[in-house]
This record gives sequence, C-alpha cells and structure tokens, in this order.
Amino acid sequence: MAIKRPRFSLSDKAFWLLAVGLVLAGGFTFWGVRSLIQARQNDVTETPVAPPQRVQVAALGRVEPAGRVVDVVPSENGRLSQLDVEEGDQVQADQILAYLDIYDVRQAERDYAASQLAEAQDLLVAQTQAGEASIQEAETKIAQVDQPQTAAIQAQQNTIDSLQADLRIAAADLARFEQLYADGAIALQEVDRQRATVQRLREQISSAQARKQELEAARISNMANAEAQVDAEVADLQLAQAQVTVDSATQNLALAEARLDQAIIRAPRDGQILQIYAEPGEAVTTSDPILALGNTEQMYVVAEVYETDVTLVEIGQRATITSRNGAFDQTLTGTVEQIGLQIFKNDVLDDDPAANADARVVEVRVRVDQSEVIAGLTNLQVDVAIDVES
Repeated sequence: MAIKRPRFSLSDKAFWLLAVGLVLAGGFTFWGVRSLIQARQNDVTETPVAPPQRVQVAALGRVEPAGRVVDVVPSENGRLSQLDVEEGDQVQADQILAYLDIYDVRQAERDYAASQLAEAQDLLVAQTQAGEASIQEAETKIAQVDQPQTAAIQAQQNTIDSLQADLRIAAADLARFEQLYADGAIALQEVDRQRATVQRLREQISSAQARKQELEAARISNMANAEAQVDAEVADLQLAQAQVTVDSATQNLALAEARLDQAIIRAPRDGQILQIYAEPGEAVTTSDPILALGNTEQMYVVAEVYETDVTLVEIGQRATITSRNGAFDQTLTGTVEQIGLQIFKNDVLDDDPAANADARVVEVRVRVDQSEVIAGLTNLQVDVAIDVES
C-alpha cells in the first residue's frame, strides 16, 4: 500500500514564513535594546556625578560688641564707695566709673606728699639765693683786692721808671763832671757831690723794686684767699642744695599719686555700660568685675562654623543674620571680617534636642551692617548664613 505525503498549501507556507520573520525581528529587537542599555550603563559608570555645589554655610552665632565685652575690675581689693555710672551709659576711655572706700585716705596721703615737695622746693630756692649772694660777695672781694693792689704795683713801677730816668741823667752828668775835673775845670767837690747823687738814685731804685715785689706777693696771696673764699661759697651752696630732699619728695608724691589712682576705677576704652555687678558698699576684689563694658556702636556676630565647613569661608564674604526667637524681625546683613585660628567646642547650643551638643567649631566674626538693631542684645543667639559664593 503506498503512503501519501502530506502536501502544504500556500497558506501554510505563509504562516511559517511569518512566524520565522517574527522570531528574527524579536531577536534583533532584543539585541538592540540590550546593546542600548549596556551602552547607557557604561556611560553611567564612566561619567562621575558631580556633588551638589555648596552656596551657603549655616551656623549658630552670638551677638557681641566690637572689641568684645570687657569686664572692669578694681586695681586692688576694697569696698566700693561710689559708683558714677548706670547701665546703658556711654563712657569715654579713662573716664572715672567708681571709687573705692580708701580714696579719701589716699587723697590725704597725696596732699601731704605734695606739701612736702612744696616745702623742699621753697627751701631749695631760699638756700640757692643765699648761696649765690655769698658767692657774689666773695667775687666782689676779689675785685676789691685786685684793682687797688694792681694800681699800687703799677704806681710803684712808675716810680721805678722815674728813678731810673733820673739815674741815667745823673750818671751822664757824673761822667761829664769827671772829664771836667780831669781838665781842671771844676773842683773835686763837684765830682763827689754828683757821685753821691748817682748812688742815692741807685739805692732808691733798689728800694722801689723791693717794694714792688712786696706788693706783687701781697696781691697774689690776697687773690688766692679771695678765690678760695669763692670756691668755699660755691661748695657750701652745692652741699646745701644736695641736702634738700626735693628728689625724694618728688618720688614720694609720684608714689602717692599712683596709690591714689589705684583707688579710682576708670573706663579702659570707649563704650557702653552693659551690666553692673556690684553696688556701693559691697566688697570687691581684683578677680571679680564690678561692671561690663562694650562698644555697642559697632556690633558683631560670632558665628560658630563647623570645622568641616570652615575651609569654605573667606574674609569679605557676605552673611545674613536672623533671630529664631523673634528678638528682631528683619534680616540683618554683614561681612566676614575675621576667621579664628583655633578649634573649640561649641558654646552656642541649638534648641533642637537632636542637634550635636559637642561639635568642634571655629569662631568667625561677622561685622554687622545694622548695629543699631542689636545694640542692646549682646549674647543673643542668632542664625547665620554665610554666602560662600560671594
């Protein structure tokens, strides 16, 4: 028996061709989608995603005046007797703020030292005038010795000169008389008389010269005595001046004034009285302030920036300041003026109980543009946003 082969119709061939085409198309589509996904995954793997750019650094801060708050303490322990300022007063540098109870005693000591100095100065003037008068008197004696004795010596020299002139004439006459006698023109008596005249003149000259030497020796002695008297008077004056205690009295007065100044409490700088800690009558010490002072004309905000963010902060960047507690309504502005060089534990604590209470921060000082808004809010907690792109 013969087996008949099945015969495919045209419709069966079309069906199988369509099925094969669909299978091939699906394969190509799967391959293409897979390739596209793989390429995109490769792109994602090879291209790093840049982190989001920081535009602000947020920090908590506190308000304080320029130059920070200064605690004023007395120079020594005592009791406060007088307070001349009140909270809110504006004061100038070196202005008196208060007095200690020892001020009156120190003032009396200063006045006594001043009177001692005045007495020493008066005594010095009197002794100087007396000494100078004695010196002048001694110098006058020099003139009284010098002028008359010099004149006497000169007169004696004039006498000697006159006698010597007479001797020359007499000697010449004697020579002429001797020649006349030799010629027999005159008697021997005339010659002897002329010789006696010459001898007498020579003796008078010798006597006059001796007298002149006596006068010169007397002048030298008297001048030496008079000059010694001047030197003695000068020495007496110097000794009297040295014995007057003007220098020590001056030093005592300076010491008394320094001790008096320790009883006065002065303002170390310009500023405003922020708080008074002690009242008159209370005991005060050098370790406990009596008041707090600050320059509230220019206010600052000390922002506590996390140590991880401080590298983003630079001097000159702008910042905004707000109050979360409503102490002021407006948003204040400022400029970063100083970045701290040390890392501290944060002092300003967030109200959020989940906030980090033991953070490591750097203090950044921001100069506030609207100081008048927070002039009376020292130590207020604020929120600070520093624009790190500015």
